[in-house]
Amino acid sequence: MKSWVEISEERLTANYRCLKEAAGADITVLAVVKADAYGHGAELCAPVLAAAGAEWLGVTDAGEGAAVRTALQRAGIASAQQPRILVMSESLDEDADVLVASELTPVVSTISQMEALAHALNDGDSARSFAVHLEIDTGMSRQGVAIGASLDEVLRWLNLQNRIHLEGVMTHFASAEIAGSHQTLQQQRCFEQALHQVQDAGLRPAWIHAGNSSTVDNPFPEDGGTFCWLRNVAKDVSARCMVRSGLALYGYSLPIEVQQGYAGVHEARIRPSLKPVMTWKTRVTGLREIEPGARIGYNGIFMAERRMRLALLPAGYADGLRRDLSATNTSPAGWVMFGKERAPIVGRVSMNLTTVDVTAIPSIKVGDEAILLGEGITADDHACIARTIPYEILCGVKSPRILS
Repeated sequence: MKSWVEISEERLTANYRCLKEAAGADITVLAVVKADAYGHGAELCAPVLAAAGAEWLGVTDAGEGAAVRTALQRAGIASAQQPRILVMSESLDEDADVLVASELTPVVSTISQMEALAHALNDGDSARSFAVHLEIDTGMSRQGVAIGASLDEVLRWLNLQNRIHLEGVMTHFASAEIAGSHQTLQQQRCFEQALHQVQDAGLRPAWIHAGNSSTVDNPFPEDGGTFCWLRNVAKDVSARCMVRSGLALYGYSLPIEVQQGYAGVHEARIRPSLKPVMTWKTRVTGLREIEPGARIGYNGIFMAERRMRLALLPAGYADGLRRDLSATNTSPAGWVMFGKERAPIVGRVSMNLTTVDVTAIPSIKVGDEAILLGEGITADDHACIARTIPYEILCGVKSPRILS
């Protein structure tokens, strides 16, 4: 195995409990395992989160949801004890049969989506009622039904159904990591308006949910933050409230930014307590000594200025190790860890191979483990070098996963 990923069950559980504590006893934390649990392996992580007490899991689509349902069954979790699974991206009509068969809960925003579900229910033997969660577009312009006439039309359709019922109403914030965000405040007002429409239509959802990991982390506004607002809007419709957290489960959160002119508190609530769940490792496959003037890797972008000892690692951008980590003499970039010692990348990260400088670590030998991502070199470090976000780094890792 040229490289592998170790997933810490202990840290995943601790991060989930940290989120639960921050949210409070009256707010449910949906654990997001979409995109293969942000690259951590949904089939590994979902049973761990279920054992930690997660009532809800979140996936992208019906296929992911069915795979997670199967993983929970294989883990020996009885059907009655399995978390609910929310399919958070809007589904295609052909997904309806899988949604029904795997007992998934879809997010919807159009009558067409729900008509496909009704057809799938009519084709089956079950007479049970099928729950949906309605997403409201409060200003992100991505998915969700617009407030006003479009929402009224959807609500009228739902009122005529006896097999499909509105269990939840939700929205998604575009700027949850920004303290003092005017956009968040505007989205909250739009969501309140939508909930009034729902009430006026005579529908009573059991769940109201909004927000992600940054919503949990961001103390704005100071009078209880978004949690206080969420509790109040849920209380107005006699519903339970929920937040949907993903990134923080895996040990990361976005830095809290500050809206220009905002003078309130903006220190993160949970960021200092989170621990990265993923450790990505490889092994040294070769060692060599080079003389001053020797060039390293493609295009020779790094030239040895002294005698150097190099270690060859069998991982590169085909495995998800970003090419941005490549280093020149004047622009050092990425590094790997051997225990607590740092070894800088020298030259280009290539498709399947990366060279690091171990001159200062004479004990290194062929077969020794190197940490590509983990303690001492985090997804935040990679993201900073690659000018991206930790989400993209984590989701990009392509190596076998091992639960530890």
